[in-house]
Amino acid sequence: MSRKPLVGITGRRFRLSLVAGADARYGAACMDTYMSDFATRIARVGAVPVELSYDADPADVCEWLSGVVITGGQDVHPARWGGDVSVVGGIDPRTDPNAHDPERDDYELALVTAAMARGIPVLGVCRGMQVLNVALGGTLVTDLPAGPIAHLSALAAPSNGDVEHVVTFEPGSTAAAVFGDSATTNSWHHQAVDRCGDGIVVSGRTPDGVVEAIEVPGAPILGVQWHPEWMRDDDPALAWVVTESARQEASHVC
Repeated sequence: MSRKPLVGITGRRFRLSLVAGADARYGAACMDTYMSDFATRIARVGAVPVELSYDADPADVCEWLSGVVITGGQDVHPARWGGDVSVVGGIDPRTDPNAHDPERDDYELALVTAAMARGIPVLGVCRGMQVLNVALGGTLVTDLPAGPIAHLSALAAPSNGDVEHVVTFEPGSTAAAVFGDSATTNSWHHQAVDRCGDGIVVSGRTPDGVVEAIEVPGAPILGVQWHPEWMRDDDPALAWVVTESARQEASHVC
């Protein structure tokens, strides 16, 4: 009997003191946090979600995972891709959700490398798409200039649908096979892919030219700049990573 695919989900590490009403006696104790929408939707389409701690060695977990989702969050540290490090403040990422987090960068970059080495499907979401690009030597746009299309809402998370735009996909791409010729997506980002990393191609853009989807031809690697876990309806991106993960699982069944 075949098992359901196991899909790893990355998260973030914060001090418990950030939780409203937390007992002060926790002091500097930390908690690992994960967006439950990822787990809920991944389970809904047939996989077992596995939340990955920074302490779970990437090479070890990729021995038994069937797929990986690199989730959204704070900016990737510019030192990782040759950006302007003067934008980095000396803030503890455990106490500020928006602070650069070198430990998370290290973990997710290593996880992408380990997953690709084993041919494990990887879906990168928002920051996660940028991590994919940086892992393969690409660069990022530090801060998108104001333009005709809004990419970041100052008012609300994308679950409220106050910032939406159309993404058009390249014919023949994995993205086009998953989403069709185009899709209306949410948007909540101020950075974007600039120069593509080795082997990466752009497969989706908004009308203003901002990169919204990337992939590696011939490999189960897909990145999307929007948040599929917060779309009003189930987004095909999560079904894609589960389907590809099921194929990966089946290929290892004796």
